[in-house]
Amino acid sequence: MISRFAITFLLSILLWSNASAQQEYTAPALSSPDSWSMILLPDPQTYNKFERNQPILELMTAWISENIDPLNIKMVLCTGDLVEHNEFINPDGKVGNQPSISQWKHVSHAFERLDGKVPYLTALGNHDYGYKSIENRKSNFNTYFPVDKNFQNQKLLREVGLNAEGIPTLENAAFEFTSPHGRKMLFLVLEFAPRDTTVAWAKEVISQEKYKDHTVVVLTHTYMNSENEHIVKEGYPIENGNYGAALFEKLIAPSNNIQMVFAGHIGAPDNPQAHIAFRTDENASGKKIHQMVFNAQALAGGWMGNGGDGWLRILEFTADGKVKVKTFSPFFAISPTTQKYAWRTEPYDEFTFKLE
Repeated sequence: MISRFAITFLLSILLWSNASAQQEYTAPALSSPDSWSMILLPDPQTYNKFERNQPILELMTAWISENIDPLNIKMVLCTGDLVEHNEFINPDGKVGNQPSISQWKHVSHAFERLDGKVPYLTALGNHDYGYKSIENRKSNFNTYFPVDKNFQNQKLLREVGLNAEGIPTLENAAFEFTSPHGRKMLFLVLEFAPRDTTVAWAKEVISQEKYKDHTVVVLTHTYMNSENEHIVKEGYPIENGNYGAALFEKLIAPSNNIQMVFAGHIGAPDNPQAHIAFRTDENASGKKIHQMVFNAQALAGGWMGNGGDGWLRILEFTADGKVKVKTFSPFFAISPTTQKYAWRTEPYDEFTFKLE
């Protein structure tokens, strides 16, 4: 029989352990007051295809909104696959319970929290095209993310390319940004597996004299696998698509000013490392190109789970050119009960690289 003293002692230990776990949590903060940050959002499709998951994406964008000043957030990037189905009118309740129009409305609404507050740029993924997954290159993106949705984006917009239907949209666009440290940057957003004409347009844009000294950042959807290899080919029914290897060979490596590439797309159920990749190469001028893939959609229950446990990445840019990468979940951080899970601190989730 356990004595009253033993029970009291055990309860004290448990309470102390819980208190210690809660005290271990540290909210995100800049390492220097001179730094600024950029937020990288992974593929949000599974947050949008189930009604029960939609509040998680709302929580993520609300957290970004609340931390614009504390973290000096100047840019938000999203890796694409905004929805699970671009034109799906009769969901079966298993792979999703929201028709496409509801998915598009919700993801647009979630980003409304940032409208007028901070620029956010999003790539288009395979699921943002066609019926279920890029059976063709038609998308509802322009309806729900028009050029005037967020005037903070529009202020930075400098170049616009044509989509597959010959219409200028933000599927292919370039945004000019000067960082708080004075670094001139050009964010180049490219469609899923860019067509040859898109690659040619992108080369022409970044080769212009006015951008020659800019740090060019490429945002696209599919680029590398979890082995840090550029993707050569995928089995989608589209022609004239340049996947990671071709895009690197035709655009990124021959450039003189591309220094960062961001993408998403990959994953495997409940395996964080299957969702990420990172490698560094050199461009034609010998400058380092840091290439990052970040996704989370099949964590927390696989492809039909909660959408990715709210994981995002905080990239802190310091005055000396360093970029400090951290992986954080506002979803876990919102409650003292789960705050101890709010950071992923493995070497592949928390690291630093330096821009030229």
